[in-house]
Amino acid sequence: MSDFVLRTRLNHAVADVFAWHMRPGALERLIPPWESVTIKSREGTPATGGRVTFRVRRGAAEVTFEVRHTDFEPDHLFRNEQVRGPFTRWVHTHRFEPDDGGGCVVEDHVDWELPMGATGRLLGGSSVEVELERLFTFRHRRLGDDLDRIKRHGDEAPLAVGVTGSSGLIGRTLCNVLTTGGHRVVRVVRNLKTRKSEDALWDPIEGTVEEERLEGLDAVVHLAGEPLLGLRWTEEKKKRIWASRIEGTEHIARALARLRRPPRVLVSASAVGFYGNRGDQRLSEDSKPGKGFLAKLCQAWEAATSPAARMGIRVAHLRIGLTLTPSGGALGTMILPFKVGIGGRIGSGRQYVGWIDHDDLLSLILHVIRTPSIRGAVNATAPYAVPNSTFTGTLGRVLDRPTFLPLPALALKALLGEMGKEMLLQGQRVQPTVAEKTGFEFMYPGLEESLRHQLGRAISP
Repeated sequence: MSDFVLRTRLNHAVADVFAWHMRPGALERLIPPWESVTIKSREGTPATGGRVTFRVRRGAAEVTFEVRHTDFEPDHLFRNEQVRGPFTRWVHTHRFEPDDGGGCVVEDHVDWELPMGATGRLLGGSSVEVELERLFTFRHRRLGDDLDRIKRHGDEAPLAVGVTGSSGLIGRTLCNVLTTGGHRVVRVVRNLKTRKSEDALWDPIEGTVEEERLEGLDAVVHLAGEPLLGLRWTEEKKKRIWASRIEGTEHIARALARLRRPPRVLVSASAVGFYGNRGDQRLSEDSKPGKGFLAKLCQAWEAATSPAARMGIRVAHLRIGLTLTPSGGALGTMILPFKVGIGGRIGSGRQYVGWIDHDDLLSLILHVIRTPSIRGAVNATAPYAVPNSTFTGTLGRVLDRPTFLPLPALALKALLGEMGKEMLLQGQRVQPTVAEKTGFEFMYPGLEESLRHQLGRAISP
C-alpha cells in the first residue's frame, strides 16, 4: 500500500472550511478543470454514508469510479472509499484541524494501491504520485481562493441570484461558486425534462419565462447565448447568434421589468468584441465601439437590456475577454495542438488578447452584484492584455512545448472566414478600469500564473 498526504494551512476557521465542503457545488469546485470528469450519480451526503459515481476520461479510455462515504465527524473529518474503479484500494480521508492562530490545517490523506501489487507500483506508481500531487495542490489552492472570496463579503447577507446560461462554461461554475458561498440560486433553464424543482423555465424564442420564480431575487446574471466560437459564421449561424443574444436579452429584461419585486441588479454578458480591431490602443469602458459584426452585435446586445434599466433596475454589461479555463472555450480548443507541439502564434501575433482567469471572472461577477456604484460597461479582463505572440509563447512554456509553427492569416481566413478574422486575427488592448477603481482584487493578474493554476502546472515554492 502507498500513502499520499498533503497539508495546507488556511486562514479560515475550521467550522467555515468544513461547512464549505458540505454545501452543494463543493465537489464540482474541487474537480480540476483540465480533467474530463463527470458526476454520473450522487446519493446521500457525507454525513449519511452517501455514494458518488464519476465518469473519468483519459483520451479514448473511460473509467467508472464510485466511492462511498464511510466516516463522518462534524468539523473534523470525513472519509470515502472506492467501491469500484481503477484501484485495488482507495481510502481518502479529509481532515480539518484548528491551529493556534485561529486558522485551519486541511489534510488530504489517500491510502491507495494499484492492481498487480509490486508490479503495479513499479509500472504506474510514480505517475499516480505525480498526479495526486498535482490534483491536491490545485484543490487546496482553489479551496483557499473560494474561502477568501466568501470572507471578503462575510458581513453581507446571502443573496438570491437567478442565472441564465447555467449549463454553459461560465454559468455552471458560477452556480457552484454561489451555492458554496451560501447563496440561493435559481437557474433559468430551457429544458423541461432536466429542470429541477427550484429552476425557472423559459423559452427565449417565444419570450416566455416563469416570472413568479424570479420575484424577490437580489440579482439576475444573464449569460445565455449561441456560442460564438466554432466553424464559419454562415448567415444562418449569424442569425442564431443575433437572435439568442439580442432577442433573448430583450425577453429577460422585459420579464424583469414586469415583476412586482424586481432584482436590484441585472448583470448581462457582453464581450470585448465591442471595441472592434483597435491595434495597441488602450481601451477603457469609455472607449468608443468599433466596426464589424461582433462590435455591432455587442452594441445591440447591451442596448437590449434597456427595458430593465428604464424600470430602475441597475444594469451592468460585462465585456468579457478570453476566459482562461481548459474545460472549454478558446483555451480548451488550443490545448491539444499545443500539447502535441504544433501550436504557435496566429497571424502576425501582434494583435492583443484581452484575457481573464476563469476564477477571477466569477469573483468579478460577485463584485459587480455587491457594488451598487457599478452600472453600465465593465471590462471583464485581467489588467495586462498581451499580444498573441506573447500569449501563445507563454502557453507553450507552461505546457513545456515548442511554439514554432505559426498559423498564417491567409490560411485562417480561408478556413474560418469572418469568424477567424474577427475572433482570432483582430485584437483589443482592454483595461479593467471600472473593476480596479471600485476595489476589485485579481487573484491571477498575470497570464502565466493564471495558466499554471488552471492547467495544474504550478511551480512548487
